[in-house]
Amino acid sequence: MAATQAVRATGTAPRVGLRHFVDRYFYLFMSVLVAAVVVIGFSRTIGSGLLHPAVKPPVLLWVHGAVFFAWVGLFVLQSALVRVRSIRLHKTLGWYIAAFGALIPILGIAITRLMSGFEVNSLHFDPNERAAFLPIPFLDMVVFTIVFGLAILWRKRPEYHRRLILVAACGLTAAAWGRLPFYVPHLAFYYGVDALLLLGILRDLFVIRRIHPVYAWSIPTIVMLQLAAVRLMEHRPEWWLRLGRAFIGQPG
Repeated sequence: MAATQAVRATGTAPRVGLRHFVDRYFYLFMSVLVAAVVVIGFSRTIGSGLLHPAVKPPVLLWVHGAVFFAWVGLFVLQSALVRVRSIRLHKTLGWYIAAFGALIPILGIAITRLMSGFEVNSLHFDPNERAAFLPIPFLDMVVFTIVFGLAILWRKRPEYHRRLILVAACGLTAAAWGRLPFYVPHLAFYYGVDALLLLGILRDLFVIRRIHPVYAWSIPTIVMLQLAAVRLMEHRPEWWLRLGRAFIGQPG
C-alpha cells in the first residue's frame, strides 16, 4: 500500500521490463512484419505481372490478389485491435477474416492451375517445369487450410488461437520471399518462412520460458513437409510430372 501511494504521489509509473514489452507487442510487430514482407516481395513483380503485363493474365489473378491482400490487412488490423483491447470488434471482424481465409486455399489451387496453363500456353513455359513446381503451392495451401482451420476451431482458446493464426500468416509469405532480390532457387522462400516461425519460438522461450505446444507440433511437421515438397520438385519423378501435367491441362 505504501509503495502504491508513493507511486501516486510522485506521478511516476513502475518501469516496464523488456519481457513485458515483448509480451504486449510481439504479435502486433509480427503482423506488421508479415505485411511488410508481402508488400515488398510482391511490389517487385506486380507491375510487370499484373498491372502492365506483356500478355494480359486471367481476371481471376486480380481476385486472388485482392483476397490475399485483404486477409493480410485484416490480420494486421486484428492484431492492433487486440493490442488496444477492442475485443468485441476483434471478434466481429474475426468472421470476415475467417471468410477471406476460407477463400484463400480455394483461389490458391484454382489460380495455380489457371496460371500454370496460362504460362505454358501463352508465355511458352516448359510444362514439365510448371508441373514440377506444383508441390510448393499445394503444400502452402494444405498447411494454411489445416492451421487456419484449427485457429478458427480454437478461437476461444487465445493462447492457441493467436499462435495458429501467426503460423498460418507466416506460411503465406513463401511466394513473397521468393520474389525478393536475394532469391536463391528452391529453398530460399522457406528459409524466410521458417525464420518468421522461429521468431515465435524465441518469443515463447523469452516470455514464458518454454515452447508452446502449437509450435512444438506444427513447426517440425511443416519443415519436414517443406523438405519433402522441395525434394519432389527437384527430383521430378515421372509419376508426379504426369499428374502435374494433367492438373494444368497439358497432354502427356
